[in-house]
Amino acid sequence: EVRLVESGGGLVEPGGSLRLSCAASGFTFEDKPMSWARQAPGQRLEWVSSIASRSYTKTYADPVKGRFVISRDNTRNMLYLDMNNLKPEDTAVYYCSLRDDVDQRGPGTQVTVSP
Repeated sequence: EVRLVESGGGLVEPGGSLRLSCAASGFTFEDKPMSWARQAPGQRLEWVSSIASRSYTKTYADPVKGRFVISRDNTRNMLYLDMNNLKPEDTAVYYCSLRDDVDQRGPGTQVTVSP
């Protein structure tokens, strides 16, 4: 059974930084491309970033390009999202998921960007 648990969210001022983490279990993590997605109140789930199984390829949505960095540690079954220069429009619940099955995602972690 796929299990994903996000952590690291919180309240941060505009321009601040956060690091989100995702602990994975129940599958062979190093074989799976992974993603981060987010959902703001009243909005649809929005893809944020993806990373290939061996970290060779990383892709980003335009709104976060140049500010967010996705990474993974296959020795620890961990996925990360470093978020810099945060903006109020980044406020959302952030989820990690299997890239090819977004329904396999964790409960999410809340990120709020506000003065």
